[in-house]
Amino acid sequence: MSNDVEHAKRALRAELRERRQLLSESQRASAASAIARRLDALVDELGARSISCFLSTTTEPGTREFVTGAVRRGIRVLLPITRADGLLDWAVATDDDDEIAEGLYGLPEPTGDVLGPIAVNDVDLMIIPAAAVDRTGMRMGWGRGYFDKTIGSMEKCPPVYAVIYDSEVLDSLPREVHDQPVTGVVTPTQTLNLSQTRR
Repeated sequence: MSNDVEHAKRALRAELRERRQLLSESQRASAASAIARRLDALVDELGARSISCFLSTTTEPGTREFVTGAVRRGIRVLLPITRADGLLDWAVATDDDDEIAEGLYGLPEPTGDVLGPIAVNDVDLMIIPAAAVDRTGMRMGWGRGYFDKTIGSMEKCPPVYAVIYDSEVLDSLPREVHDQPVTGVVTPTQTLNLSQTRR
């Protein structure tokens, strides 16, 4: 059974990755601006003063405009740093692009002072990447399990929103035991609240 699920996930990830690579520069840029506005509104709605987010790669829905704006507005933003043991360290974002380097797996990561995995326990909102999310709030990542592990280990998990493109909100997803649901999704055109099952 688990092999079937893993196979289905692998095939779906490949399809979603390919779809993202077909987007033009102007489509990416307008999506990033729309997402920044939606994330700003979400932060305001939740009254979040401390959040975690991620630095988008070139094919992911853009989050950098939002991160820079949030830092300038005085919001504390933690950015993830991948570790070889499957956990995430964190660093406080600045609005200085020179403090970004290539991390494990070629992902853009901050180079500032490293805080341990428990630093994220203090945030009011988590904004995370995803390959897709279904209408029950089940999230499918890219297969490394970093965010599932982080969310699953938090004693008191804040609201968690995944940033994806509109076409990546699906009716259902293959799921495994370790997969963690998200509270909702932010796309260029909508903010959807999906799951009420946060612990």
